[in-house]
Amino acid sequence: MSGKTILVWFRKDLRIHDNEILTEAVRKGGSIIPVYCFDPRQFELTSFNTSKTGLIRAKFLLESVADLRNSFRAAGGDLIIRIGKPESILPELVAKYKVHEVYHHREVASEETGVSTLVENALWKLKINLKHFIGHTLYHKEDLPFPINTIPDVFTNFRKKVERDSSVRSCFKAPGAMKFPENMETGALPELSDFGFAEPEFFDDRSVMKFKGGETEALQRLQDYFWNSNSVKTYKYTRNGLIGADYSSKFSAWIAMGCLSPREVYWEIKKYEQVHGTSDSTYSLFLELLWRDYFRYMFKKYGNKFFQKAGFKGVAPDEGENQDEFFELWKNAKTGIPFIDANMRELNSTGFMSNRGRQNVASFLVKDLKVNWMWGAAYFEEKLIDYCPANNWGNWAYIAGVGNDPREYRHFNVLKQAMDYDPQGDYIRLWIPELATINSTQIHQPWKLSETERAKSQLKSYLDSPSYAPELVVVKGNK
Repeated sequence: MSGKTILVWFRKDLRIHDNEILTEAVRKGGSIIPVYCFDPRQFELTSFNTSKTGLIRAKFLLESVADLRNSFRAAGGDLIIRIGKPESILPELVAKYKVHEVYHHREVASEETGVSTLVENALWKLKINLKHFIGHTLYHKEDLPFPINTIPDVFTNFRKKVERDSSVRSCFKAPGAMKFPENMETGALPELSDFGFAEPEFFDDRSVMKFKGGETEALQRLQDYFWNSNSVKTYKYTRNGLIGADYSSKFSAWIAMGCLSPREVYWEIKKYEQVHGTSDSTYSLFLELLWRDYFRYMFKKYGNKFFQKAGFKGVAPDEGENQDEFFELWKNAKTGIPFIDANMRELNSTGFMSNRGRQNVASFLVKDLKVNWMWGAAYFEEKLIDYCPANNWGNWAYIAGVGNDPREYRHFNVLKQAMDYDPQGDYIRLWIPELATINSTQIHQPWKLSETERAKSQLKSYLDSPSYAPELVVVKGNK
């Protein structure tokens, strides 16, 4: 067979569309060998005693890999699946299938880039090149109007210059006919139990939507949000919502897993604008994509400083003496602040939380409870279905005041926020049914209820639990 044999190493790029490593491998004209490795290091405990990957994201990952395999099977091939370290598995496959080159998309966080280095070193011993591509951002690194080490530390300055001087490249089309080696030993898709998880017993129907991994589902969500429901039309005005599928795009889980590329979303925005015109809502959605880029490039600029308590500002936030106790209350949704607890129950049950919720629970943990912000970031790493290192740790550093927030001290008044964004208490009633009978004027501060009202059975189970602690309430926030 003419052409080179290229091994395409999939990681957080689980798609056929807009995938340069796949397109380029097919263009070379030889066989392609698609490979996905379930790296056991991604399921280990962190130094904060949290799991690097929790049950909900593990399920989403398995669904995404299964969908990618189906795409290759529809093209007459398959996806090789292995459990193990890529630096051990890939050289074995290279030797077995007489591979000429290995392609992969470059990552930015230290653990992921460290694995790339291990693979590169192992392949180098076989005189095989690991070729790096850039495929996780809206803007290509080479198209930025400044080198990485001089990217502004304030998002607004970054945004203005990028919007003025840079452009988003076109998407890569799905490759045409693909050639695969015969008799590939593909391996079985693992099950959740292989990573120590039990299959979830039920789906919580209070979830904003039923997230299912894979490019097929991602493209369907793109179609639904832009064209079937036309929800993007009101994005700017609904994006701070708390209940339901369409107050925001919900693309983040698929983008984080690489089932959907930011560029695909960008060009869908442009296509929508051709039909409906530009608007504050389409621009607001674009800005969210740009924030994703920004945090990735900040990671390239500052590296592991985002994994340090003082961030790149150099001064860590204050911490309280009883932060172990308060962290347990926070993560188990038992702070006694209904708006905080409702958001944490949603996260723990579904793997998702609104943008408004994330900002509030993070600010409350760091600024009110005086808990190490890195504990919260690590907990989100385990629980979030849409976790990606740059976005998660970048946002937590921002809230903690050690990252890209230009304001010296940003502190959310969680009671005011609750009243602004859940004025009738509908969100709280959804996630804390014990408070369902409380009226909207009292639901955000139930510790003010009379003894008679507190005695009601369901209400009592929340208010009189040993960990209910209304004295934790601090309302000095400025937002």
